[in-house]
Amino acid sequence: METCSIFGIKYAVCAMAEAVPAVCESLKELKGRYICFSNVHTTVTAIEHRKYLDILNGSAYTFPDGVPIAKRLRRSGASRAERIAGPDFMEEALKQTSKGSISHYFYGTSEETLKKLEAVLRHKYPDMKIAGFYAPPFRDLSKEEDDELVLRINEAKPDIIWVGIGAPRQETFMADHAGRFDGVMLGVGAAFDFQAKTAKRAPLIMQKLSLEWLHRVISDPRRLLKRYLVTNTKYIWYCITTDCRKRRN
Repeated sequence: METCSIFGIKYAVCAMAEAVPAVCESLKELKGRYICFSNVHTTVTAIEHRKYLDILNGSAYTFPDGVPIAKRLRRSGASRAERIAGPDFMEEALKQTSKGSISHYFYGTSEETLKKLEAVLRHKYPDMKIAGFYAPPFRDLSKEEDDELVLRINEAKPDIIWVGIGAPRQETFMADHAGRFDGVMLGVGAAFDFQAKTAKRAPLIMQKLSLEWLHRVISDPRRLLKRYLVTNTKYIWYCITTDCRKRRN
């Protein structure tokens, strides 16, 4: 798969129609590895924290999860770059494997959301092969708990392990467990909530206009307003200063 680097992050460049088959048809090669979806927020985090940058670049693939990221990639020469959002990827992958060709495990969010997610998936895709669900505690696992988790998931034999505990926590979790799980891990953030209908995703027009972040802020301003204002402003600044350095050189 073609790659292109911006801000030191190596992005996989392709269309959604190519991305899902690239993963689902290469599960043996991807065994024990992880896949990231990086948006403006996580890009800024990677610029400012070398450890997180190394995590994104240590993935099998890091897809551009954001219209601004895809635009920046196209400006950098990757003309085929498209936004590949985690929730969209998960939706398409579930659809393409709904007849039981691949088994899925869902790690993340809350027990309540997972119960709703299971009900939705079993109704929508009755033939889907579901290996299991697990809602982790909102704290770090002890070594004993972590070892038990790895055993539990591997015994379920999933091909794909969907990780929905939010960035940057989910990427750190996946990097820490690289080589320990038999399946491939994909960090998809709020995708569990969107599938379970416990959270409403932004309308398509807002997604296309790079305003999905605004919809999320309106939905949860106390938690997200400061984060998005800060990271969006920083991203614009990093783009401007990077362009200025290029012109000077």
